[in-house]
Amino acid sequence: MEPKYKRVLLKLSGEALAGEQKNGIDFDTVLKFCEPIKKLNRMGVQVAVVVGGGNFWRGRSSGKMDRTRADHMGMLATVINALGVADALEQLDVDVRVETAISMPQIAEPYIRNKAIRHLEKGRVVIFGCGTGNPFFSTDTGAALRAAEIEADIILKATMVDGVYDSDPHKNPNAVKYDSVTFHQVLSEELGVMDSTAASLCMDNNVPILVFSLENPDNIVSAVCGENIGTIVKK
Repeated sequence: MEPKYKRVLLKLSGEALAGEQKNGIDFDTVLKFCEPIKKLNRMGVQVAVVVGGGNFWRGRSSGKMDRTRADHMGMLATVINALGVADALEQLDVDVRVETAISMPQIAEPYIRNKAIRHLEKGRVVIFGCGTGNPFFSTDTGAALRAAEIEADIILKATMVDGVYDSDPHKNPNAVKYDSVTFHQVLSEELGVMDSTAASLCMDNNVPILVFSLENPDNIVSAVCGENIGTIVKK
């Protein structure tokens, strides 16, 4: 298979890293997700990764806490996940760097755009932690921001659903799956691909999003090679 995209940003949810145990990190599951990242790396695709933190902490659900503090805790959760993914990739003999939006030089590099791009050009996988580094923004927005900054060809949003539907397929058995939607549809119909800030950022910077299922980790490779899976969101 030949890759369709040269530089991609993969968005992984924290919940996906927990596997069947639903919280924390299931390392066997993380290794399964890292295998296709290794394949892409060996194919010469430049891969950046943004990880969520929901397997440890969901700041939005902590209604009694100060929102800013809760979001800071969520950012720290993403760093735990970023280090876990980095360790799995290193065990697979993949050169990797972790960069965080909040400075913590003892455990990761600070995020510097030019340095991140240089790592990618040298064939290293770059994992971005801490989202945007600011409260009130989701890791989806962090993924959109980093994708725009590093000029990624596409965001690969790996989820537990095989694409974008006109309604929740878990609640509506008659939900219709889209092969392609526009950002305007996502925003006007509130399709739930990403939060509105992330979707608007992608739309304004012309960064397409491919939403697909992570149930089969090899879908990551299939997506990069342009196979017809999931739903593409574009202008």
